[in-house]
Amino acid sequence: MNIKYTLGAMISIPLLPILYFQGKKIERTIPKLPEATDIEGTSVADSAQSFQIVAIGESTIAGVGANSHATGFIGTLANELASQIPATISWKVYAKSGYTAKCVTQKIIPTIEEQHVDMIVIGLGGNDSFELRTPKRWNKHINDLIKTIRSKYPKTPIVFANMPPIKEFTAFSGTFKFVIGNLVLHLGKELEKVVKHHENVYFNARNLEYDDLIARMNLDATPEDFFSDGVHPSELAYQIWAKDMAEFMVKNLEFASNAS
Repeated sequence: MNIKYTLGAMISIPLLPILYFQGKKIERTIPKLPEATDIEGTSVADSAQSFQIVAIGESTIAGVGANSHATGFIGTLANELASQIPATISWKVYAKSGYTAKCVTQKIIPTIEEQHVDMIVIGLGGNDSFELRTPKRWNKHINDLIKTIRSKYPKTPIVFANMPPIKEFTAFSGTFKFVIGNLVLHLGKELEKVVKHHENVYFNARNLEYDDLIARMNLDATPEDFFSDGVHPSELAYQIWAKDMAEFMVKNLEFASNAS
């Protein structure tokens, strides 16, 4: 039994009516930003190596808040990997705002067209937290997702990006940050457990804290600069997140030679 989660859930139950009304207010006040439309691209490097990345997930992977994927998360990630490996990185996005892990398994994985994929990057956790997913149910949905991917791509590395930093969301009230922000941390801990039971599956478990990123990367920015609408990342946030993610991938994955 997850005692910390259980205690947190008990404390949170009386707050659910408040969360409901605050959630409705947030929906009314936050602008509906579009997803990025350039769903595929290539980062060219002076190298004989080439890799194909597929990115799947929720609104962050769909590029909500970015001007384009090329200048958002996946494009920046590809640029960083192309430079650091070095290799030419082709990328394609399969993502939808509002999707949970279960939705991705059922509605996105069957639509992936690529015969060969070298890396799969996944960004999830926000919508499952908003739907108050329990760690046990999240565990099942993530395992189902991994198994479904493995049925199409048996040996392709799967990399889960960091859980969304809900406690940092400037549009959220203190109550929302407490309940949903703590829940997403529990889901992150559960994801850490899940990936340990699967070969060639990784999770960047570092909690995204913008004060830490500003200090580590010596940025002239404030936490507010990292949001497009108080919830979704700004283009700056996508780029900083992608650079941090590239560092994790280069450190933890083996990029075997794939000469084109």
